[in-house]
Amino acid sequence: MSKSRFAVPVIGRLVAVVPLCVALLGVPTPGFAAPILLPALASFGVLGAAGVTNVPTSTIGGNLGSAPNPSVGGGYVFSAGSLQANTPLAQQAQLDLDQAFLDLALFGPGLTILSDLTGTILPGTYTVPAAGTNLSGNLVLDGGGSSTAVWVFHFPSTLITSTTSNVTVTNVGSGAGVGLYWDVGTAATLNGPTFAGNVLARTLISSDGDLTMSCGRLASATTQVTLIQDTISIGCLGTGFGSGGYDQGVDIGSGGTGGGTVPPVPEPATLTLFASGLAIARWKSRRMGSSRP
Repeated sequence: MSKSRFAVPVIGRLVAVVPLCVALLGVPTPGFAAPILLPALASFGVLGAAGVTNVPTSTIGGNLGSAPNPSVGGGYVFSAGSLQANTPLAQQAQLDLDQAFLDLALFGPGLTILSDLTGTILPGTYTVPAAGTNLSGNLVLDGGGSSTAVWVFHFPSTLITSTTSNVTVTNVGSGAGVGLYWDVGTAATLNGPTFAGNVLARTLISSDGDLTMSCGRLASATTQVTLIQDTISIGCLGTGFGSGGYDQGVDIGSGGTGGGTVPPVPEPATLTLFASGLAIARWKSRRMGSSRP
């Protein structure tokens, strides 16, 4: 389904882009929101395919496991969850991860932005080119006051953050419906002291140690996850937001952002051109959401 987009005011160096359906309706549609991650995957804070390694001690809130390789290492303190070494739950979580990649692809590429995300970004869907670093400083994800704000970042190749980088989610009300997804084509290297959201990578996930993710998870589809005295939790403790690791999501395939700044209303001629297509677009998005496994 093709989507026309309207720009809203620039924040920092970036322009947030809002899909046509939101522009025409004038308000977000949180009533259709649903988590992207299926239940087995949603229970994990850390999931590997070729194992999980750890330099003690790492603190985990949520299940930690690997499938099909059962190697999960040791030296963990669990605030919630348990070890899942190639258990049926870990095996199902890997299948859920495959589905999550398919579901995130339905958002489309969105807006291609600069490779360094340092600055402030409104909710939306973005494609981020490969670079020596994708985050050299502080990234503020500003929800514009919406508790259903959703960000989807597609990385066709790697995601790399610098040692001076931090990610903060702000201005999202209760945060109960916030979604934050990092869809990584190959490896994710998280070198900063803090990060947030769902890091879903095709290959290796690693850090240089002492990484804190108080609201998010790490999941590798084909390789391993390496931890070095990290703190990873889906509980969102200390954030003031609900649990779930920022996985409320929006209607699959709708292209909606679930929040952000409402854009200017299109000219009457534009409304006339697209009004008939809006009903079809919304019907398709609902059908796609209802047919999801």
